[in-house]
Amino acid sequence: MTTAIIGIGNIGSRLARELADGGEKLIVADRTFKKAQMLAGALGGNVDAMEVDDAIKSADVVVLAVYFDAIKVLLAEKGPMFAGKIVVDPSNPIAPDGNGGFRKIIPEDQSSGQLIAGLLPDGAKLVKAFGTLGAQSLEAAANRTPERAVLFYASDDAGAGETVARLIATSGFAPVRVGGIDQSIRIEVGGDLHEFGKLGRTVSADEAKELL
Repeated sequence: MTTAIIGIGNIGSRLARELADGGEKLIVADRTFKKAQMLAGALGGNVDAMEVDDAIKSADVVVLAVYFDAIKVLLAEKGPMFAGKIVVDPSNPIAPDGNGGFRKIIPEDQSSGQLIAGLLPDGAKLVKAFGTLGAQSLEAAANRTPERAVLFYASDDAGAGETVARLIATSGFAPVRVGGIDQSIRIEVGGDLHEFGKLGRTVSADEAKELL
């Protein structure tokens, strides 16, 4: 199985590093191809750099590690290419509020997970994952001992969810499913299971089970 990470900013680059350390076969892609080449060269092993189109075509799992609005543009331009793929959405629908904080850019009762699901072509399977912790915690809490920190995920498709759960485990976290995509609002910024929401911290698997 090959996983492509589209976008190698704070989240994408850290995730690529953790999955590469776990021995995953990876493709990294970015709108700046040289940036992807540099990361692939630094990680070595089973990591290749490709242009975005080639990365999508070559992967079984595509992680869209870009901003929410950028995902919408990407799917509008290249939607049919995602048919048959497992698509991972780590996005949070937020933007700077001008006062040093952030504001939600979609209605309070909506989630980016549900909106992205509605933009995917038939045959694509969405999993909401890898966005429940900030970039700093995603790096610092990986492979935590004695109990791994949890990364929550949501999916309507059991098989796709299990595939991404394995990637979560490979990246150094304990995967915990919160339910279908209709529950993804819980694991986005401001949700009760997000580090920057009511939860406010990393949790172990046992703690997570008490919260579900």
